[in-house]
Amino acid sequence: MASVQKRRSATAKKNESGHSESWYDYPQYFDWAFEDETPAEARFIAAACEKFAVGKVRRLLEPACGGGRLVVEMARRGYEVLGFDNNRQMVDYVAKRIARGKLSAEVFEADMVDFRLPKPVDAAFNTFNTFRHLTTDEAALGHLRCVARALRPGGLFILGMHLLPPDASLDCVERWRAERGTTRIHYTLRVVASSRRTRLERCRISLLVRKPGREFRLRDEFDLRLYNATQFGELLAQVPELEHCATYDFDYDLERPTRLDNRLSDAVFILRKR
Repeated sequence: MASVQKRRSATAKKNESGHSESWYDYPQYFDWAFEDETPAEARFIAAACEKFAVGKVRRLLEPACGGGRLVVEMARRGYEVLGFDNNRQMVDYVAKRIARGKLSAEVFEADMVDFRLPKPVDAAFNTFNTFRHLTTDEAALGHLRCVARALRPGGLFILGMHLLPPDASLDCVERWRAERGTTRIHYTLRVVASSRRTRLERCRISLLVRKPGREFRLRDEFDLRLYNATQFGELLAQVPELEHCATYDFDYDLERPTRLDNRLSDAVFILRKR
């Protein structure tokens, strides 16, 4: 599945009331797009914390948590979880899920590049490309420094993203489906423009939602920053508070770390607060 995460699009269509409408304003459809990834991601987060963190991990943070699938899952596993997003509808949706499940979790509205916590967490995670919505070095560094500040010494940041090897194609179209009860959703993700010079790609996500007696479409566009392994390494070197412990791919196999080189396309970085 392709990677899409949490930034509202200025090109989202208008609804009947004239307000901007985005797939981020439909938290359940957003979450369903990635639901199949949740068990593997949750197992990996728990195992990585046990393997790499200094000290016991109890308190977790997910920046840009979207519809809360991992906030809810990690809370169900017994962790105390904090999550935030910059979309109020996402935050309200997650808060309802937390209350309904009577979980040890909290969600609030905040921005990835400018947030503070009242007390540190043991680990943070951002597993599926949200980081690439930060389209400048300044924003990306701001986020890494915010996370470093939020972690206690020895705590982890588990950061996942797609990288673009120098010889990889810039074109991409991916399609997948999700079903929940009588609702069926067809997702199409297409890269509509991409430049290695500006290090930006423009992505379009289209949803066809089918329910009994109703069918409608959503379409949204957003920019993602392009990284190869070298570029990410150069960025990380500017945040000495975070030590690079290991790199994995999206197989999430802790017994099989991978090399951080420009052949890598799917990367999960284990970063530890010094």
